[in-house]
Amino acid sequence: MRVGDFLLTCWFSAVLFITPCVAFATEDDGRPSFWIDLYRGEPVAYEDMLDDLAGARVIYLGECHDLERHHDIQTRIIADLGQRSLPLVLGLEQMEFFQQSSLDRYNKGEISFDQLAEETRWSKRWRNYRQYRSVLEAACKFGAPILALNARSETIRQIARSGGLDKINHQARRELPADIRLGDPLYEKLLNLRMMVHVCASPERLRPMVEAQIARDEAMASVLCSFLKSEQGKNRTAVVLCGSGHVAYGLGTATRVRRRLPGARDRIILLSESGDAKLSPEQRAMAREINITHEQLRAINRPIADYIHVKSLNLNND
Repeated sequence: MRVGDFLLTCWFSAVLFITPCVAFATEDDGRPSFWIDLYRGEPVAYEDMLDDLAGARVIYLGECHDLERHHDIQTRIIADLGQRSLPLVLGLEQMEFFQQSSLDRYNKGEISFDQLAEETRWSKRWRNYRQYRSVLEAACKFGAPILALNARSETIRQIARSGGLDKINHQARRELPADIRLGDPLYEKLLNLRMMVHVCASPERLRPMVEAQIARDEAMASVLCSFLKSEQGKNRTAVVLCGSGHVAYGLGTATRVRRRLPGARDRIILLSESGDAKLSPEQRAMAREINITHEQLRAINRPIADYIHVKSLNLNND
């Protein structure tokens, strides 16, 4: 895997540095795009995929955070599910739990998107927040509550940098779910491979980084499942926007939601970069080239998602 290839998952930047990956999307250049059903190994019509999604309780839309094309697709899926009169709730990795009161006010129409961003200092905590405007507007149009799923970024940073979950202060630990299960060999194996892209990563530092990622996954799953079990959420279908690394292969957040909602049907959608992403100079300075082999990924022994959206490769974007 080349340095630039790591943007496909673009989740590990949030683990240590608590900022989304920097990726620059090309404008619509006429390249053909299509959906693939990864269980059948065949292209699938968008409407057929939508039929399947409509029967799920939780739908994950795994993104590379700064690719505008990904947010356009997310907006379309939410709007098209809403057109079917499907009761929805939108869950956001991109907002932290303590911002929920402002998000509720936005959801009720009491404040504008810009006022929401100002109240929550969103630009300081998630740089490309403006790209989510159309997604939030689509959710509001169809009466979908919006949930701030993420843990406090300072807490996740503290776990990664202080030596692990048991090293953080009492106040920070109280903000996280009581039930955090750190034992996840398959997920840890995948994270160990991918997190080595960080220049600062070393074998002895990997475990706290893994625990930080798991703590974030557990926090998001806890907020989402608490809502879905509530009176307000019990008949709703959740659409979750998150970095693809939180749900790829059904691991991460997806595993932790399944533990809390046994038997709930879910669908995982990943949105490919297709050559549209590149590293910023700052991120290139923090990254190293890594190689993840086909054999290492095959050892996971499951498809990376239910569906993936692909554009023909942009060969002009190195």
